[in-house]
Parts: sequence; structure tokens; C-alpha cells
Amino acid sequence: MNESLPAYGLWPMVIINSAIFIIFAFSFTKPKTKQDWRSLGAFSAFIVALFVEMYGFPLTIFLLSGWLQSTFPQTDIFSHSSGHLWQTIFGFEMDPHLNPIHLLSNVMIAAGFYIVYKAWQVLHAAQQQGKLATTGPYAIVRHPQYDGFLLVIIGFLLMWPTLLTLIMFPVLVVVYIRLAKQEEQLVQAEFGAAYEEYVRQVPAFVPRRKRLQPPAGHRGQRPLQH
Repeated sequence: MNESLPAYGLWPMVIINSAIFIIFAFSFTKPKTKQDWRSLGAFSAFIVALFVEMYGFPLTIFLLSGWLQSTFPQTDIFSHSSGHLWQTIFGFEMDPHLNPIHLLSNVMIAAGFYIVYKAWQVLHAAQQQGKLATTGPYAIVRHPQYDGFLLVIIGFLLMWPTLLTLIMFPVLVVVYIRLAKQEEQLVQAEFGAAYEEYVRQVPAFVPRRKRLQPPAGHRGQRPLQH
């Protein structure tokens, strides 16, 4: 697990990795409204904070250095491998990118982006037809794109937990809930009774065990839910 070469101060890696994931998210969501850009902005702030600690300056490792050095005295805590805190804490011997927690985080990140993509497909098709999006992921929850982003964020928290991103997570949850409420007011004004019925049958974020049949899409202008 020890590494002799420094693993931090790699600011080009911070920029490149942040850009890759932000552009990836942008390509999936195609933001148009103010709410879309706020959602993407919140996600982007989390991604930048994550990669700053992963490749730039390891603030969390620095703050925990006393405990880490006393608990794991044989470990080079400023190596990249030790930055994978679960690798250090649980004493995994394999490549840190192959330990069970890291593999689970990869699955969650991939699943989150997939949900965002499938939700965007349904929403885009509904917008083209002037209907309320109620099929696919929208038949399970009213805001699948936000669920997808939160799943990606939780996956990154598992992969590389830091104090800053742990603090940011509940803030992001609150931001997404507030954005969802703002969007629902707009959709309510646009679709009226049809959206009220949809709200009665489909939960906002957490799927029900037994899913009810959502109402069929109705004619309108621009569904805005995420």
C-alpha cells in the first residue's frame, strides 16, 4: 500500500477529471431552465471539491493525519492508495480500485448516470409531444434525474470520502428538494389536474414498494420535472 511518489499537487488531473464528469453530466441533462443550471451547478461543485482532495490537496488526510499515523504506523498516509480511506481502515491487500467498496461505488455511479440518461430520454420525448412525462423512470418517482445525481454523489462518497464532500452532501439534498418543489409549482400551473393526479400516485424521490399506475400523459407545453 505504500508509495514513494507524491500523489497530490496534480492540478491538471483535478481539472481534467472534473471537466470529464461535468461535461458527462451536461451531455445527459441538456440544461435549459434556471433550475436545470442550478442542479448541474450543485453537482459540479461537489465534483470539483472531490477531485481537489483526490489529486490536489488532501485536506481530509491532513486533518486526520494524527489518528491515521498512530493507528496505521506502517502506512504512508500521503500515498494515493491511502487516500482510499476504506482501503487503509479495513486493511484491504488488493489494488485499492478493486476492493469491494470501490467496486460498489463504481456500480452506484454507473447506475446513477444511467438513471439520469433514461430520465432525460423520457422527458425529452414528452417535451417533443407536449405531454407530461409519466413513463419509464417517471412512473416510479417524479424526480428521477435528481435521484440519479444523488446516487452518483453517494457512489463518489463511498469511493473517496472527504470531510468537505460529506458536509456538502446534505446541503445538496436540500438544494435538490428545493429545486424539485420550485419545478413542481411550474408543472402544476401548466398541467393542473393531470399533474395533481400524477402527484397522488407517484412519490417524489423514494419509490413505493407497490407502484401505482400513473395517469397517461396529457397535452401541454413543456414538462419541467426532473
